Amino acid sequence: MSASAPHAPAAGSTSIGRRMLGRWWRRQSPARQDRFATLAPLVSVLLFLAAIISAFWYLRNEEIEREAEAVKRDTEIAQQQIRLRLIENQEQLVRMAREIVTRELEAPNFLAQATRFTADRPEIVYLSWVGADRRVRARQSSFGERDEWAAPPKPAASGASAANSGPDEAEWAFIAARDVRQPMYSRPFKDPSGAMVFQLHVPLLDRGSFSGALVVEYSIDVLLRHFVPAEVTRRHAIAIVDERERVIASTITAMPGIARQPASIVHDVPFAPAANGLVLRGIGYRTSVGLIGNTLFWMVVALSVLTVWMLLGTWRHMRRRSQIQGALVKETNFRRAMENSMLTGMRAMDLEGRVSYVNPAFCAMTGFSESELINRLPPYPYWPHDRIEENSRLLQQELQGRSPAGGIEVKVMRKNGTLFDARMYVSPLVDARGHQTGWMTSMTNITEAKRIRDQLSASHERFTTVLEGLDAAVSVLSVQQSELLFANRSYRLWFGADARGHALLASGAGPAVPFIAEPDDAVDGLSGLPAQELTGMGTNPREVYAHALDKWFDVRSRYLQWTDGRLAQMLIATDITARRRAEEQAAQQAEKAQVSSRLITMGEMASSVAHELNQPLTAITNYCSGMVSRVKADSIKQEDLIAALEKTARQAERAGQIIHRIRAFVKKSEPQRQPARAIDIVEDAVELASIELRRRNVAIHHYVAQRLPMLKCDPILIEQVLLNLLKNAAEAIDSAKLPAARRHIELRVVPRHTPDEGGVIEFSVTDMGPGLPEEVINRLYEAFFSTKAEGMGIGLSLCRSIVESHRGRIKAQNIYNGSLVAGCRFAFTLPVETTARHEETTLPPPHRDAAAPPADAPAAKTSS
Repeated sequence: MSASAPHAPAAGSTSIGRRMLGRWWRRQSPARQDRFATLAPLVSVLLFLAAIISAFWYLRNEEIEREAEAVKRDTEIAQQQIRLRLIENQEQLVRMAREIVTRELEAPNFLAQATRFTADRPEIVYLSWVGADRRVRARQSSFGERDEWAAPPKPAASGASAANSGPDEAEWAFIAARDVRQPMYSRPFKDPSGAMVFQLHVPLLDRGSFSGALVVEYSIDVLLRHFVPAEVTRRHAIAIVDERERVIASTITAMPGIARQPASIVHDVPFAPAANGLVLRGIGYRTSVGLIGNTLFWMVVALSVLTVWMLLGTWRHMRRRSQIQGALVKETNFRRAMENSMLTGMRAMDLEGRVSYVNPAFCAMTGFSESELINRLPPYPYWPHDRIEENSRLLQQELQGRSPAGGIEVKVMRKNGTLFDARMYVSPLVDARGHQTGWMTSMTNITEAKRIRDQLSASHERFTTVLEGLDAAVSVLSVQQSELLFANRSYRLWFGADARGHALLASGAGPAVPFIAEPDDAVDGLSGLPAQELTGMGTNPREVYAHALDKWFDVRSRYLQWTDGRLAQMLIATDITARRRAEEQAAQQAEKAQVSSRLITMGEMASSVAHELNQPLTAITNYCSGMVSRVKADSIKQEDLIAALEKTARQAERAGQIIHRIRAFVKKSEPQRQPARAIDIVEDAVELASIELRRRNVAIHHYVAQRLPMLKCDPILIEQVLLNLLKNAAEAIDSAKLPAARRHIELRVVPRHTPDEGGVIEFSVTDMGPGLPEEVINRLYEAFFSTKAEGMGIGLSLCRSIVESHRGRIKAQNIYNGSLVAGCRFAFTLPVETTARHEETTLPPPHRDAAAPPADAPAAKTSS
């Protein structure tokens, strides 16, 4: 008893587990029990097959890992042997280079020592002593060849690629050794015999300066064959590959016509210490049979497949029965879920009107539970008390099958007494045998939709009222049918209900829409029209004149989609006749003001003009009196008489030019924009202003840049602006009683480019006067504002109007010397003519002194 006591708890726990498992099994459905009984053998077979495959896979991986470790070990042994050999050779070469630099080793001794060095080193092709100019001073080949003071070797470049070119790689290593002062290995390349080699360049440093290098060329194939241990090559293949994965040398000789077996195990290590892109690769191959080729494996697989095939028949039968059962449950659940999730209320009633079914949505709408509605006869609890008679009549129509297809709109009362609008659709309820058993009614809450519809109707009415009350004519025309879709009161008042008024306004209001009508084409002719781009176009304001109405209209057009989807054009035409007439009157007044300003300017310059004309007239009088006296005395020769007459003619021509210039300036003419050159405008203005400047003893210097583009302006008006600015500058200098050194004006015309205006020509007038106060600058362009006692205050205001009418700008600013005002500068800009940019190729000198300064005044500038 004592010996069996310890096993009692384990036996009890096992019996408990069996009882629990039995109860769980009995709770399962028969279909699930059949499924488990069928799947258990299948799962067992699959687990057995998985265990066998896992065992084979584990053993195979163990074998591969051992082979990979052996390949890695042999590769590192080969790397160590080659590395030690290259380092030993490099140390010997560094010592030899030190002896050459210290003059302990000359060329003959070098060749002897190089012979001994290469004799027991078969991997070295040759050893060269190269000077700083890359000329070979001595060269020892492994074949016993010697050279002294020869040209640098030129190994032939292989045709494979430029990266393996011998001269390029050797030159690169030589330059690198010279620059870094350290031994450098070159990249591999082919020598003239076609063998792959690489070079080691050991620099010769004589007191810190580069004096040449020792160049050793290694044969990669020989290096691999002599310094990889034989026991390593017997076990695995060792190869050297470059950066492009091309095999340069290998311990296995490829047989022609026989494809090499792909390596299954590869281990790469760098080809140290060369660091020239070469990689030492160890290659291993699996020798055992693969997992798929194992006989035992296939036997297990065959037995498992046979067992699976026998179980599949039973499993398919069970699955088919389970699928049919699941489809029935799924369909039932789907119908129930669909009915419960619908927002539309569903109600079913028999032929007598008794309610037999309502879905949750119907209960949620009315507020009544399902038990309160099922088996109820009319009147129903959700009928409003004041509409029982109306609802009874509608119910009789439903029972008789005379309900309209579009549904009926009714009022429904919730359980809490509130009402909402609903639309009901009725359809017959038919059983599986095709007999009608009742009626199915669907109910939708349309309270919000009805409210929105009423708001839209009210909004449309308000919008129509606003459009009808506008003073502007608003019309909408169908682009395809040319049908007038809408016209407000103003449009009907001016053009009637005819679409020709819209066409008249649209003729100058926007681009025409291309439309080709085909008489036999029943489809929409605008199917390919980019409606989105047309409807996205903004307003395009135009001014259109209607001859029949004698009115001007400001017309704005826009394409839009009409309520039925058709493309339409909307026009808004505003009567601007009064504004146009006011603008015409303002233009006439401005023209009169411009002419008056020129007359006033000439009136102010009358004394200067009289003085200017008095000089040639006095000269003519003196010449004539002298000639008359000498002719009477018969004391003048014919040559002297002709010379005197020519002088008299020149003085008369001078007086005529002055009168012609003044007459052209003050003549009343229509303003006209025409191509004009800036230098012609400046010369005319300076010639007129020089009369006033000479009287006030003020000099002028002007500069006009060469090759300026043409201006599109009225030359007389721009000349008027320049004359006004020059006259104001002279008056400011004269009234300030400035000394002669400051009695001059500078006029400059140069091209400018501004972010706002683009390319412009700037006219600037700069004086050395007392400047302007800030409060005067702020009010400078106000009409009838003047700082002069006798001034009228219209000069600068008119100048600003003229400049702005030419799409230019004018501004004034003081010139400061530190904190002191040293003068004033007026500048205005005019846009250049963009249609034809004519360049001034034959210009007169770009500067001219138009007035003679006094004797003590500084000379005028003559630099361009």
